[in-house]
Amino acid sequence: MKKFLLFFILIGAAAFASCNSQPTESSEPPASTAASKAPAKSLPKIVAFGDSLTAGYGLSPPESYPSLLQKRLDADGFRYEVVNAGVSGDTSAGGVRRIDWAMDGDVRIVIVELGANDILRFQPIAEMKKNLGQIVLRAKAKGARVLLAGMEAPTNAGPEYRREARQAFIDLAREHDTELIPFFLEGVGGMERLNQPDGIHPNREGTKMVVENVYRHLRPMLEK
Repeated sequence: MKKFLLFFILIGAAAFASCNSQPTESSEPPASTAASKAPAKSLPKIVAFGDSLTAGYGLSPPESYPSLLQKRLDADGFRYEVVNAGVSGDTSAGGVRRIDWAMDGDVRIVIVELGANDILRFQPIAEMKKNLGQIVLRAKAKGARVLLAGMEAPTNAGPEYRREARQAFIDLAREHDTELIPFFLEGVGGMERLNQPDGIHPNREGTKMVVENVYRHLRPMLEK
C-alpha cells in the first residue's frame, strides 16, 4: 500500500519529463505504425490510442504494450493488426483532435487509454469525461468497438477528486456501453521492480503485466 501511495506522489514530477519529451496536443496525425512486423493490410485493426503509457515511453518499440499485444494475439491465432497510436504527454483534449486520424482503415476495436495527464494537471473531471465521451462516440461512429482504460488520481489530489476521477471512467463505460479496464496499471502501479526509475512508466516486466491486464478484457471482444 505504501508503494502504491508513493507511486502517485511521484507521478506528477515524472509526467513533466514525459510531456517535455514530445508534443502534447498536436492536431497533426501521429506517426502511427504497426506494433510489430506489419501483417497484411487486409487484416482488421486494433488501435491502441493513448499517451506515453501506450507509446512505450522509455522502451524500445518492440517492448511497448501494443507490440507485445500483437504477439499475444498472434500466438492465440487472432488475425488483427495492432496499431500504436500513443503520443507521450497527450491529454483527452488532444485525443479528440486526433481520433479521426487514428480511425483510418478497417478499425474494429479502439483501446482508449487517456486521461492520466488531465488528472495530473488537476483538470476538471467533467471536462475530461466530456472529451473521452467524444472520443468514444467518434470511434463508434466509424463502426469500431471501444475498450476504455480507467485511470486513478494521485493521493495529493484529495479524496473527492480521486473518487470523481475513478467514477468518471465507470460512468463513461456504462453510458456508452463500452468494455472497461478498471485500472490500466493494476498490479504494476507503485511496484518498484515493475517500473522504470521515474516510478511511473512500466519497465519491460511491468509492460508484460499491462498486456495481460488489457488482454483479459480484450479477448472476449475478438473474433477468430
